[in-house]
Amino acid sequence: MRTPLITLLSGVFAGLLFTGTAAAGVAGQEAAPAPTGTKALTSNPIYKTGTLDVTSCQEQPVKADDLDSSRVYLEFVVECLNDTWGRQFAKAKLPFSKPGFQTTARLGYPTGCGPFPKGAQAVYCAKTKKITFLLNPSILSESTELFLLEVIAHEYGHHVQRLSGMTGALDHRKYRTKKALLADIRKIELQAECLGGAFIGSIWRDLGRSESDLRYVVSYAYDTVSHGKARNVAHWLNRGFTQESPGACNTWTAAPSKVS
Repeated sequence: MRTPLITLLSGVFAGLLFTGTAAAGVAGQEAAPAPTGTKALTSNPIYKTGTLDVTSCQEQPVKADDLDSSRVYLEFVVECLNDTWGRQFAKAKLPFSKPGFQTTARLGYPTGCGPFPKGAQAVYCAKTKKITFLLNPSILSESTELFLLEVIAHEYGHHVQRLSGMTGALDHRKYRTKKALLADIRKIELQAECLGGAFIGSIWRDLGRSESDLRYVVSYAYDTVSHGKARNVAHWLNRGFTQESPGACNTWTAAPSKVS
């Protein structure tokens, strides 16, 4: 359902152009600054935090082809994501802040990093730390499936990358070729897929769904230059889902065949 294209260079991946120091602290602890440079990518403290804490996150009722119930559903999931990842950042002793969140029913809607791009289902703007989700007829028609949850968990993964210093580390890289740039984009996107899968796995017991629901979402993956081969999208989503930990999601040290 989410249709990631190279257009996201001005959407999701625009975060590389606008990263900065994460704001807000960790309640009750002294948070260290987010790491920088290669360390932020390959040995980030968030990788060492273990499995995500189990938080109660039962799905809200949602009706097919109903924009309002889908919006409420997503707002509730975002709060669950805030709770889950806030705890994980506390474990890592890293600063945490909640992302902004908005929905729209039209392309061109302002995202903070330009108008909402054609070919995307949702985008994360690191400049404003805001997720914008497109509730268009195609996803609304299957809103009772796992697509809403999978897409918002993926986009929140970009917020995790932003706050933990990962996208900031790429901000200073010099790309001499489009091929080199795309290689890092794929690692960013596949990692977000894994982080989203870790969240879904951590709340799976509350959802009352069968694993066929997850397989149905995975079946929609296909090869793209920005997000990689369909088999690798499936690999990282399933890896996160199974291990329920950001430590499963280090795409920066993975074999090239797993991030192609």
